[in-house]
Amino acid sequence: MNKQYATHSAILGLMRSYDIQPKKGLGQNFLTDPRVAEKIIAAAQITSNDYVIEIGAGLGGLTQVLANNAKAVLAIELDKRLAAIAQDLFAQMSHVEILQSDILKADIGKLMKERGWQTAKIAANLPYYIATQVIMDLLEGSSSISMITVMVQREVAERLTAKPGSKEYGTLSLAAAYYADVTLSANVPRNCFFPRPNVDSAVVTLRLREVGSDPLIKGMLFKCIKAAFGNRRKTLVNCLRAQDWVQKDRQELIEIVKGCGFDENIRGEALSLDEFTHLAHKLRHSGITSFP
Repeated sequence: MNKQYATHSAILGLMRSYDIQPKKGLGQNFLTDPRVAEKIIAAAQITSNDYVIEIGAGLGGLTQVLANNAKAVLAIELDKRLAAIAQDLFAQMSHVEILQSDILKADIGKLMKERGWQTAKIAANLPYYIATQVIMDLLEGSSSISMITVMVQREVAERLTAKPGSKEYGTLSLAAAYYADVTLSANVPRNCFFPRPNVDSAVVTLRLREVGSDPLIKGMLFKCIKAAFGNRRKTLVNCLRAQDWVQKDRQELIEIVKGCGFDENIRGEALSLDEFTHLAHKLRHSGITSFP
């Protein structure tokens, strides 16, 4: 397979040959720069020993580069038209499988087990409208995923990699940090796609790692995070006090927050993941909550 699919001329040629147009409702913006596909491969550290699940085969631009580097590729494509085209394009590559399915309904663990895969990496040019949900589903779902490398809207990438105190920092930043080491791997301008989107993109790499095994602490942690960012303008104490699972009065809550080493007027956006975890432990064992 010598022809590159991730070029502007190749994309237009495939669209003419198969008589299709991108579906705006499915967020279809096809990659037209093979250098970006190579950056994704480099960020994901794809080798000939890797099994890779691609989300959204599109017109095969990234699929082709994955196929040239990985041991096996399973590309999941929602659009029946594009799935059929990809099946045609990669019919001669036995280690590439195109599955017409909805990633939001797919059971990644089951798909891997059916193919005898013990572990896999995720690579994708994600449609903007489902990017956050897909990432969270992957992080919370299969423990067999070792790395997730995705191209997303630049705004989502900034939220995924944000640090405490920044305006982008929030629940997504903390959730990503809980499950993985997160890196902004590359910036991708909008002119690398057809049709051209209204915003720039970025490649983000999430290297999954072991997380705490206590489900009660995890539950309390994410309750605290959700409460803290429910109203960013309020102090952490006031955000927590507004929760129906907090049973004691404001002064007792202040003492717990101060006992964590925080100022009583601190806002949630100033706390790191480790500091939220410390707070969750304090609250969990304080007896002031009704959770669980």
